[in-house]
Amino acid sequence: MTRLPSRRLCRPLLAARVVFSALAAGAAVVGCSRSAPDTRGTISAPAPRLTEGEVLDLDIEFYKQRADRDPTGATDLARLAGLYLRRSRETGDPSDALRAEFAARRSVRNRDSRNDAAAQVLSASLLAQHRFDEALSIARSLRDRNPDVPSLRAAVGEIQMELGQYDSARVIFDGLAGFAHDLSIAPRLARWAEIEGRTGEARWLMRTALKTAQATPHLPREQVAWFWLRNGDLDLRSGKFSEADSEYRAGLAVHPGDYRLLAAQAKLAATRHEWQAAIAAGEEAIATSLDPATLGVLSDAYAAVGDSAESREYARALDVAVLKQPGAYHRAWSLFLLDHRRHVGTVYRKVLVELQTRRDIYGYDLLAWALHAQGRDAEAKEAMTRALAQGTRDAQLFHHAAAIEHSLGNEAAANALFAQARALEPGFAASRSEGQ
Repeated sequence: MTRLPSRRLCRPLLAARVVFSALAAGAAVVGCSRSAPDTRGTISAPAPRLTEGEVLDLDIEFYKQRADRDPTGATDLARLAGLYLRRSRETGDPSDALRAEFAARRSVRNRDSRNDAAAQVLSASLLAQHRFDEALSIARSLRDRNPDVPSLRAAVGEIQMELGQYDSARVIFDGLAGFAHDLSIAPRLARWAEIEGRTGEARWLMRTALKTAQATPHLPREQVAWFWLRNGDLDLRSGKFSEADSEYRAGLAVHPGDYRLLAAQAKLAATRHEWQAAIAAGEEAIATSLDPATLGVLSDAYAAVGDSAESREYARALDVAVLKQPGAYHRAWSLFLLDHRRHVGTVYRKVLVELQTRRDIYGYDLLAWALHAQGRDAEAKEAMTRALAQGTRDAQLFHHAAAIEHSLGNEAAANALFAQARALEPGFAASRSEGQ
């Protein structure tokens, strides 16, 4: 049996479980800090304030019990599905995405008409599981039933982006240009702008969205933190490391312990070769979610500080995590394995299977990198041309393209591409063998 790394990797998730009877009786829970009179007219001690996570757990239990009491209903199941999906985003637990799918499907089966809320959650839960074709079919049906709802058009465009259906996505997003302040649309517009190489526009859209999120009452802190994360990621990919660091820290101030932000901090620290900082942030992140990309960062960080035993343990832990969720984690796992020349043939075969339906630029980037790892650089160059076809400015893409050109002996092209990679992420190319 594979031994997981010792440093907090196996620490159990400490989720508070609060007595459910207060909600079942209809008592207010959110922010309950007021003293309440008891039956004798005296004032009881203040009730402890619950965290958002604790309230979310209570809400899930509340609607789960309601749905169990009324198995033929639809509304409670739709609400339960949405809560499961939110908890999946917050904790990184893929099983909650499956629970969301199951509850949403039950809701739709119970009432197919006038139940768009359940259908939206169903599509989103499938998207979270990277089941893109199924998600797209449902999203299109929703859009066709509600042609005047811009957010439903944007949802279709998002899935088309993931599938590499860029011409169709372009038509949708060109028609949504006036929705920069809509929180359900602006992040998708920003991602589209980034894919097309319009990084400055993408950053403006995400900064506008962040301001809107901060001004939106009652928006969960987890969601506000996500907008900080997206802004930080854009700055990281643009080589603006100080700005990215500030944004990740701001997100953690809003939502302390957010594993996504901690994982981003680990990646940023590794990019800067600040290995101990990468280890600290990465280990805190995986205490909540065994994200393979973070496990890969930790493996590289420990190797950089000379702890080869711990580096190997994290590499093995990555394999364990991937076996549990191969679909959602496939690409992070694949990149790590290809970078380290492990299981190259297996990765190559998986990439070919995925490209049968998901023909986006990062799928072709993986194909090119797998071909390069096998020494098939002429074929790799063809795949890399498709990966760069949208004009996306990503250091990873430029680095891979440069390494392939170098192997083909095209030094002028390789040097120009390496320069673009370094401009976006100083030290990115230097952190890997340029001739690999």
